[in-house]
This record gives sequence, C-alpha cells and structure tokens, in this order.
Amino acid sequence: MNPIAPTQRKTVVVVGHGMVGHRFVEALRSRDEAGQWQVVVLSEEKLAAYDRVGLSSYVGTWVADALALPGNQYAGDELVDLRLGQRGEAIDRDAKTVTTSTGDVIAYDALVMATGSYAFVPPVPGHDLPECFVYRTIDDLDGIRAAAEAAGPGAHGVVIGGGLLGLEAANALRLLGMTPHVIEYNDRLMPAQVDAGGGAILEKLVSDIGLNVHTGVGTAKIVSLEEDGANKVTLHLSDESEIKASLVVFSAGIRPHDQLAKDAGIETGGRGGILTDLGLRTSDPNIYAIGECAAIEGVCYGLVAPGYTTAEIVADRLLGGAGEFPGADMSTKLKLMGVDVASFGDAHATTEGALSVVLHDAAKGTYAKLVVSDDAETLLGGILVGDASAYSALRPLVGRPLPADPATLISPAGAELGADALPDDAQICSCNNVSKGSICGAIAEGACDIPAVKSCTNAGTSCGGCVPMIKKLLEQSGVTMSKALCEHFGQSRAELFDIVNVTGIRTFSELIAKHGKGTGCDICKPTVASILASTSSDHILEGEQAALQDTNDHFLANLQKNGTYSVVPRMPGGEVTAEQLIVIGEVAKEFGLYVKVTGGQRIDLFGARVEQLPLIWKRLVDAGMESGHAYGKSLRTVKSCVGSTWCRYGQQDSVGMAVLLEKRYRGLRSPHKIKLAVSGCARECAEARGKDVGVIATENGWNLYVGGNGGLTPKHAVLLAGELDDETLIRYIDRYLMFYIRTADRLQRTAPWQEALEGGMDYLKAVVCEDSLGIAGDLEAAMDSHVEGYKDEWAAVLEDENKLSRFVSFVNAPDEADPTISFDDSGERKVPVLLGLPGIPAGGSDA
Repeated sequence: MNPIAPTQRKTVVVVGHGMVGHRFVEALRSRDEAGQWQVVVLSEEKLAAYDRVGLSSYVGTWVADALALPGNQYAGDELVDLRLGQRGEAIDRDAKTVTTSTGDVIAYDALVMATGSYAFVPPVPGHDLPECFVYRTIDDLDGIRAAAEAAGPGAHGVVIGGGLLGLEAANALRLLGMTPHVIEYNDRLMPAQVDAGGGAILEKLVSDIGLNVHTGVGTAKIVSLEEDGANKVTLHLSDESEIKASLVVFSAGIRPHDQLAKDAGIETGGRGGILTDLGLRTSDPNIYAIGECAAIEGVCYGLVAPGYTTAEIVADRLLGGAGEFPGADMSTKLKLMGVDVASFGDAHATTEGALSVVLHDAAKGTYAKLVVSDDAETLLGGILVGDASAYSALRPLVGRPLPADPATLISPAGAELGADALPDDAQICSCNNVSKGSICGAIAEGACDIPAVKSCTNAGTSCGGCVPMIKKLLEQSGVTMSKALCEHFGQSRAELFDIVNVTGIRTFSELIAKHGKGTGCDICKPTVASILASTSSDHILEGEQAALQDTNDHFLANLQKNGTYSVVPRMPGGEVTAEQLIVIGEVAKEFGLYVKVTGGQRIDLFGARVEQLPLIWKRLVDAGMESGHAYGKSLRTVKSCVGSTWCRYGQQDSVGMAVLLEKRYRGLRSPHKIKLAVSGCARECAEARGKDVGVIATENGWNLYVGGNGGLTPKHAVLLAGELDDETLIRYIDRYLMFYIRTADRLQRTAPWQEALEGGMDYLKAVVCEDSLGIAGDLEAAMDSHVEGYKDEWAAVLEDENKLSRFVSFVNAPDEADPTISFDDSGERKVPVLLGLPGIPAGGSDA
C-alpha cells in the first residue's frame, strides 16, 4: 500500500492515555499501514500509560516505570504526538477542535474520548478531610504512602468499600505496614462477584491474614481527631460503633469521566457515561468514546477487557471497518494476600431455570459453585473462592455443553478438566479476546514459552488470569515449562540458591544486577532474603537485607490483629528453668501481656507494642533466653515427651535429643517453617509423625520420619531410616534439611516438596542415606557452618543502635505509643479491642 502524503493525512485526537487509550493507539498504528491518521494523545497525568490493574504491585517497589505499558512512549513513531500533563479542557464541535489545559487548540477529523473514570466519594460528612484519599492512580498511592509512613507501623487505616478495588486498597495498606479495616455496606465482600456462601468464606480467609472486616454497615460521618499531636480521624458507623484511624481510603465504586463531553453538548447516559451506539459513535458522528467513559447503548463497563474491545472496534472503524461491540465478558479473577477469588458468567444464577451446584468446605476454606442450565447440560457461570485453579478451564466453557457431571468438576476427587476438553474457538484470554486455536497456532509456529505466546497473541498480557491455561496448552503441546521464580529472575529458587552459594553474592541488588532484571517484587525479594539468610550468619536486619523481609521479620515478632506483637522465647524441648519462668511472669505483669502456653511447648506473650519489644527482650535475653523464631520461615520448635528420664514406657532420652536438635537447628532459615518432634516410644506422645522431621525412639535407637505437615492438607511423615544411633540420626537430619533448603520452591513445605521429587521417597533415601549424588559432605558442612555462625537475632538487635531505631510506633514521634491500641480485661482472658470492637487473640504459630 502506498503511503499517504502528509498533507492528505487526517488527525485523530485521543483524550486520555490510560490502558484503553494506549490500546487504541497501538491498534490504529499497527493496522494503518498507509499512514492515513496522525494521532495526538492528551494525557492528564504526567506519566505515560501504565498498568492500573496492577497498581498494588507499585507498593513496596515504588518504581513507577515497572508498571509502564510496553511502547507507551511511541518512540520513533512520527505519526504519534504524545502530550503528557496536558488534558482536554473544551471541545468546539462546530470548529472540530480541542482546547487543552496549556491553551493549545488542536484540530481534529475524529475525536476519541478515552477519559476513563474517577473514584466515587460518597458525600459522607468529613470526606474532604486531609486524612482521606482515593485509590486510583500512582499519585494517589504516593499520597497514601506518605500518610502511612507518617502514622508509623501498625497504625490503623480504613478502606470504605469492600469490592474488588477495595480489597486491593486494603492489601496496599497491609503492605505499607498498617492495620487495615474494610467497611462494606452490603452483607458480604465483593457483592458483585460472589454470593453469600462465597462471601462468608472470603471474609474468613482475609480476616485470618490480617484484614478487619466490617460488613452490613455504612459510614455516617468522619470526624477529625488530634491525639498526642498526631492527626487522626474517627469514623462513626451506621451501627453506632466507631473506628479511629490515621487515614481513610475511599473505594466505593467508580464513575465515568463524562464532564468534558457534557460541556460540549454530547449526549450522556441516564446513569452517566458518554452515550454511544454499538460502533462506539457518540451523538456527534465525528466523536467516539471507548473504555470506562463509554455508555454503550446506555451501559458502562468497568473492566479492562471490554475496554480493550472498544478500542479495537474504533481503530477498525477509522480505517473503514464496520465492527460492533459484541457484549462483554465480566469474568474476574483476583489473587489477593494469597486468597483466590473468581467469578464468571451468570455467577448469581439469574437465568430462568438455572440450577446451582455448590461445594462449600469451611474447614478447608474453599467455596465452589457452578451455575448450569435447567437440564444440567450447559455451564452458565460460577464462583470460586479459596481455590480458583479451575477458573482458566471452566470460564471458556460458559455457554457450552459440560464435558462431565458438574459436581465432579469442582470436587477435589473429581474429574480434572484439561485443555484438550476445550474447542478451538473457546476464549482463553477474555481481556484480549484470544481463543484456544490462536494460542495453539502460535505454539505450532514456534512460541515455546509464555513470554513468546504473550508476544504473538497478547494473551495473558493484562490481568494474567489465563496464564495457567496457557501453561496447560504449552504442556499439552510437549513444551517444557520454565521454572522461573518470577518475572525478574529466570531461575528457579533452587538455581538462585546455587548461584548465591557458589558466587558468594551477599546482597539482593548485586544478585538482580548480575542474574536478573528490573527492581524485584514481593515474590523474589523475601525469597532471596531467605536464601541469603540460609547461606550465611548475617543478621536479617543488616543493611539492605532489612528492606527485603516479610512483615513479621521486619520486627522479629508476630503481628497480631490489633497491631500489637507477640513475644515467644525459645524453650528447647519445652524445658525452662524456674528463674526464667519468674522473669517471664514479671515481664508479662509489667507490660500487661496475655500469656498462653503454645502447642509447641513454650510460652507466648501477646499484646506487646512495637516500641516495647526491645525492652521486653532485654529482660528475657538477660535471663538467658533467646528468640524462638515464631515469626520466621525457619525452625520453630522441637516438641518432646519426657522420655526415658521420667516415663516408665520411655526407651530413649527424648528430652535430651529434642534439646540437642533444637539448639543445632535454631535460626535455620528455609523455604517455609520447619517443626520437629521427638517421642520417647511408639506411644507417640510428642506427635512426631505430624512434623517435618519426626524422631521416635525404639529399643535399639531412633526411627527417623520426614515430611509430616499440618495445615489444610495434613500429611503424616514417612519413614526415612530406622534404628539409628545418635550420630547417624543427626547426620541424616542435617542432610535432609539442607537438601530441602537448597532444592525446594518458594513457600513449599516439606510434604509437597517430597511428593514432587522425581523418584519420590526412594530417591530421597538414596540421596540422604546413601549419598547417591555425592553431596552429603557439602550438606553436612553447610549445616556445621550454620551451627558455628548462629547468634540470637534479638541479642544482636539489642547491641545495635541502628537496628533498635526501627522499633517505634511513629517514625516522626519515636517516644510516643500508639493510642489506638487497647484491650478488654473485663473477662477471664485479656483480649484485644479492635477500635471499639471486641476481638480475640490471634492464633499461635507453634501448634
């Protein structure tokens, strides 16, 4: 096609440079081979288009460039004029011009409104106080960050709105070290996506990991409050309860940005939005609207997938096409704080005659519902909470015949729906409208990994919910999948461990500079922090290491639900002296702590404020006690019965062995927490077979069991070797633990790690007991190095003023205590009070 002469080109002005505006420019430029259109893009923000869906990933990295959409600057494209920080102020439809905020007047042949939406702030009295924010842009997050840092760790932050964006905002507050609350007027979280059953499971799951949820209540007013010189607010709720907080984030929905169109006399929808036909044309034939600002035949769509579709249609129409909006797939999939939520199709069973098949497992924290036709033959929709692994296979089947009985598709023991069950025209990526056939075609033409498939088809480049199905299609095609830790490291955790071990690299920045890319994320940073801790005796709060740690490791204590912390001194084998018990009692009394004996045979002290932690630990360390590492991915406890020393059935000294093992492996950082137990006979009073490493005495020595785990899917430990003497037992445990630490995936416990080993237990026995890989000496030496270099983490903090300076409630007022923390002592037990709402102690981690 011959190129168009510059004088013959037409101009399209795009007002807005969000994700949809950028998609329109990309679509138009990729198809306009003759160069018919000159594109002028007006961006109100000073940043070029970025991934607003992934806004929460900005928290922690604070690198805006990491969110930038590929090609958002249009470098080298002379037909695109991007004007950042310049918004559209007025439209003269008769003259066909747009006047910008800088006074420029731009003539157009076609105008595309991509103004998006803004956060709705309900007219609650006090909504305009300086402590109130919205959660919509990078600038918004920068403001929230500054307020959170000023408030200090553990300060309370409230999100008004418990929808998808509200939970994203609450997670951002959690990542900022705050105690997050969510207020939702409806009777459940995410009411648009989940039903009552799914909402109940979702509320429990997010509550268990730190969110304080208040459903069925509204906010009556927000009142400014000044306590100890700190600016705070009190939220008065509709049920007459109150919450005191340092900041408030409104996430109560969005509204289309349609004022510019209204001012120009362009017709808008009855409920807002720029009214368009199915071709996205407004009441002015030269003006189109795309994305969240468009009310397509009166309906606005607030997801990126239909927004991308509108962008593609308008690009097609400007080049002579006649595409029309086909309707929207409003499916959503969210993974927040480790909790899966998915909703697709007719999730609420509104179709006449629709039937629901539900599997509600409160014990496992999962909820699955399939909505099917009245003859149970066709899938209409579904809801998945707690485990959404089936989403990528089920969603493409909406409107199609079911390949199996619906109950078996959501049953743990039922049929697994593979990629081969889907027809070629099944939509795999709803965001970018990519079918299974398109992906399989790309694979057949040489796309051999996920990045290549993304590049060829755009599948998986938006929300990422379809990536598991893309993996299945690759595997079905015989492609070996990458085990990359994350997008910043192409290596697996085990490979990164080997790199660190061989090269001697001691910082994250050096590792990512030499062997990765970018700035890192909340996956690779704590993983590398764990590897660095496993390969040396450096303190985890030393230098750059401190910034990599998970929440609890930041303060060497377990954060509880009211913003306080628990203190767990180590008691090897459950042994403690009378003098140490007296000190524990004195500390508990002096600091007003709740005391509980844990399932791991030690004492947990609850309710310590962050600034009290060094004072408490000074007393405990002086009494000869040390950190119990209840907060870390490391050895927790070695439980024991009294053994042959006291028990008439005991065959070996289980207490002595437990003390020896706990002192040997204390502080050992690993992919996940590790628990051990030693029983003095086969009666198993220490429950050794429920632990990662279990030791059971026999008449002739010790039986060694490995891979026992509690949790949602408990596993009994499996016998590794029998009737071992003390020396051999310790040697095998050394090898087993170090082999696990070197080769397990991120956050993988010993039971699934063992099950995933090629060759299973026979392979593991050969490595540990027979040294089949010839690495036994290295594994033992690594453990010896750990033992020799061990130093109590809290003792090291008490010796270092720089580390001690971290332990304050408020950065700008280090001597002030958090006034929002309170307790209820009226009953038999001391319990935390959550800003006027009764609470219960958070569960311990030693059980």
